[in-house]
Amino acid sequence: MGTEHILSIGGVSCRELAETYGTPLMIYDQAEIERKLTSFRKHFVSDKLQTEVAYASKAFTCKALLQLVKAAGCSLDVVSGGELHCARGAGFPMEKVFFHGNNKTPAELSMILENGVGTVVLDNEMEAALLVEMAAEKQKEIDVLLRINPGVEAHTHQYIITANPDSKFGIYIGERQRIVDLLKLVQSSKFVHFKGFHAHIGSQIFDSQAFLSEIRTLAEFSKSIETELDLPVPFISLGGGFGAYYTEEDQPIPVEEICSLLVKACEEEAEKNALSLQKIIIEPGRSIVAEAGSTLYTVGFCKSNANKNYVFVDGGMADNIRPALYQAKYRCDVVTKADAPKTLTATVAGKCCESGDILIENASLPAVEPGDLLLMYTTGAYGYSMASNYNRLPRPAVVFAKDGQAKLVIRRETFEDLEHLEL
Repeated sequence: MGTEHILSIGGVSCRELAETYGTPLMIYDQAEIERKLTSFRKHFVSDKLQTEVAYASKAFTCKALLQLVKAAGCSLDVVSGGELHCARGAGFPMEKVFFHGNNKTPAELSMILENGVGTVVLDNEMEAALLVEMAAEKQKEIDVLLRINPGVEAHTHQYIITANPDSKFGIYIGERQRIVDLLKLVQSSKFVHFKGFHAHIGSQIFDSQAFLSEIRTLAEFSKSIETELDLPVPFISLGGGFGAYYTEEDQPIPVEEICSLLVKACEEEAEKNALSLQKIIIEPGRSIVAEAGSTLYTVGFCKSNANKNYVFVDGGMADNIRPALYQAKYRCDVVTKADAPKTLTATVAGKCCESGDILIENASLPAVEPGDLLLMYTTGAYGYSMASNYNRLPRPAVVFAKDGQAKLVIRRETFEDLEHLEL
């Protein structure tokens, strides 16, 4: 990685960004986001099937980003009323929205129906019954997918494995009668239209075999349902989970390679099982925004204990909970000393009042002093979206940079913002 990349993002100097917007600062390379969106759209194509790429907005969402997703011709995956509200505010076409979640509230289901959301991904029997009832009351039509767990174990952190039999999401494929009963309920509705199955086998997946196993399982199950219920399964959503590069331990599958592999496998399984399959859907999130985003911090105090050197920064677990939550690993550089030899092994820690507020263990750094700028890479997914106000810390500003220009898309919270809900 060259010095120029370390010192600038989107053609804008990190020093200039810090001086203009302060730190901690979330910086996105806008051109990189656009490139990833375009790449998924370009490579996830088939001569035999329709294809759809839905951005998983839980990775990171704001109006400016959703406008890029819309411009790229992608659809959108939301998981809450708040994300749907943001999509509506960004002018996103509601018919291209998929609404996920294991516990959608009655208010959210009402919001879905009133706003003309394209597709609901059903999670369980109680939700299906409530949606059927509400759609009839409101005389509103809605397409649905049913989330099933194919029992495919992806090799990832236990908190982000989502398809095992005991997952909180969906219905395990082995509990066939539950699925059949739910589908019969949906079939009985004039307003709720079954379109197919959805599955998601985990996150940060580098093993293509896991996706192939998912496709085989979904295809065979779809065929059995079509035969038993005389119910076409025109859509299959494979979810997301495509990996991103955080450290040298990670080997993400290139977009063109994973897309080609998924499409070919779906085409083959559709033909082999004589399916009614018309469309396949994927939901990349992390793989679109993670590497495009970086967090810029200012170094504060440094100290050495018996066994560790600490470098403290002006952010921490409040703006990036992933190291504490998932033991996530990151890389960083001191952008003001890009060419200096890395002679220091240190723990980069935040300012929160928690021993677990560690951003990077054993970081290789040059000699560091207060006021240096430290850039932490690949923070674009699940950084800002999982940020909190722990210790009453304001959330950072977010900037998009492209072609030497920076644009503020989310302003920094103020202390007054932290009190605006208080009575």
